[in-house]
Amino acid sequence: MRPSRISASLVALLCLLLALAAPALATSSPAGPARDGGEARWAPAATATIHPGVQMFTRGAQCTANFVYTDSAAHVYVGYAAHCAGRGGSTDTDGCRTASYPLGTPVRFATGATAATAGTTVGHGTLVYSSWQTMRRLGTRAADPCAFNDLALVRVDAGDVRKVNPSVPTWGGPTGLATAGAPVGSQVFSWGQSSLRPTTTLSPRTGTSLGGTGGGWSWEVYTATPGIPGDSGSGFLDADGRALGTLSTIALAPTAGSNGLGDLSHELAFARAHSGLAGLRLVPGTTPFQPLP
Repeated sequence: MRPSRISASLVALLCLLLALAAPALATSSPAGPARDGGEARWAPAATATIHPGVQMFTRGAQCTANFVYTDSAAHVYVGYAAHCAGRGGSTDTDGCRTASYPLGTPVRFATGATAATAGTTVGHGTLVYSSWQTMRRLGTRAADPCAFNDLALVRVDAGDVRKVNPSVPTWGGPTGLATAGAPVGSQVFSWGQSSLRPTTTLSPRTGTSLGGTGGGWSWEVYTATPGIPGDSGSGFLDADGRALGTLSTIALAPTAGSNGLGDLSHELAFARAHSGLAGLRLVPGTTPFQPLP
């Protein structure tokens, strides 16, 4: 049966309305990060369970998340130290020579884990990038990146993306990426969640920069309660709330109990060049940076 004139007119009108609505539909924001690289719709900072400072477990080894990242495909990543997925001992710090677990290794996000308990699982992800693995693949032998390039990225499972917020607990931020380091004596801020501490009371930390080393690849910092095993990978903010570095080592010099950080601007530039993650970038926090709690 042929459509009547009225039916044909209605069809034409509907087609016209759909054509006019198409641009608006195409630019509407999906749940999670916008696919066009715009701002993401994150979980509220007060209730998000995956965020900087969350505990991350890889084959039983525990570390602390630094910051949240995304890319042009709107995937969501949480960063920690590459050595958290390393297969060497605690004294193996050469990322160019130490073996790591393969990409695709599952990672568990948790909170409240201690030396005696597994804590509460809040999500899951997959290891998708390791600076250590990448330097081994490339045959890197330069001393500074081998010693200090210590960043890995875990892609958050799709069902857990709605639990993510990029803000640092207590401090807020990051306000952006620190590209000029931290001058000696300038203030730094961090938040760790080692399973060796029975409480998060000492998780927020403040301290000062002791200056750079490693040709710009590293910073030494001192905090009143230094980072300990389990805090590895946690992020440090500079005096303006910018993402400065990722905790990599516990040092005996220049100050006993100081920590060595991988410079995040160097680490992220290396990841952009070699990870295959197009448009990889740091996500700023949704809460303002507040240097005093």
